[in-house]
Amino acid sequence: MVYSVVFVFLVAFGIFAFSKLKRIAVDPFPKAWGPILEAEVRYYNTLSEAEQQRFRTRMMAFLSEVHLEGVQLELEDLDKILIAASAVIPVFGFKEWYYNNLSGIILYPDTFDGDLQFNSESDDRKILGMVGTGRFENQMILSRRALRQAFKNDTDKLNTPVHEFVHLIDKMDGNIDGIPEQLMGREYITPWMELMYKEMEAINNDDSDIRQYGGVSKVEFFAVASEYFFERPELFKKKHPELYAMLVLCFQQKPSTKRKNK
Repeated sequence: MVYSVVFVFLVAFGIFAFSKLKRIAVDPFPKAWGPILEAEVRYYNTLSEAEQQRFRTRMMAFLSEVHLEGVQLELEDLDKILIAASAVIPVFGFKEWYYNNLSGIILYPDTFDGDLQFNSESDDRKILGMVGTGRFENQMILSRRALRQAFKNDTDKLNTPVHEFVHLIDKMDGNIDGIPEQLMGREYITPWMELMYKEMEAINNDDSDIRQYGGVSKVEFFAVASEYFFERPELFKKKHPELYAMLVLCFQQKPSTKRKNK
C-alpha cells in the first residue's frame, strides 16, 4: 500500500513538474539582435539559414532557463548574445541540450581572483571565468572583458566562455575530470585518455601548438583543446587529426570557419 501511494505521488509530481516546464515562456529572438549576432559570432555565419534559425531558437531557450546577472555593470544586449551563443556552440550538434547543472551566470567587469574579487590591485586577479562550487554551485562567473575578447580575435585559439561551458559539459556525469563519458561511448574512453596524456606531455615539453594551460590537468586539457577545435577547426584538424576526430565524435559536429553562401 505504501509503495502504491509513493508511486502515485511520484507520478503526480512528475506530471506537475513537466507541466511547469511546459509553461516556461521562451521569448522570440529580438530582430535587433540579428545584425549583432552576425557581426560578432563567426560560428553563426558558417551555418545555413535553417541552422541559423535553429541556433537563434536555441539561444532564446537557453536565456529562458538561465538567469544572467551583472555585478557593477548593466547587462547589454551584446553580453546576452555572446553568452547565449557561447552556450549553444559546443552543444549545437545535439538535437536537444539542457544545462541542468547551471542556473545562473554572473558577469564581472574584468578579471578576478580566487576570492572572486575584481576591484583589488592584487597580482592574483587573473581569472577570466570559472564554474562555481560551494555556495556558487550551478553558477558560472565570467569576465565581461574576456567574454567580448573571445569573439574579437579569430586566430588565438582561445574562447573563455566556450571553455567554461565545456567544463559544464564535462561535469554532466557528476565530475569535472576531462573525460566526457556522457558524450563518448565507453569504447572511446581509453583511446581518448591515451591521446590526452600524449598531447599533454607534448604541451609540457613545448612540442605542441595547443596552449600551455592545456598541460596543467586533464580537466583543462579537454576545455583548452575544445576551444582550439571551435576557434580554428581547420588548423586543429591539420595539426591534430586524431584529437580532431575524437572531438567530432564528442560534440557531434564539424565546425568550420568558412562563411556559408546565402
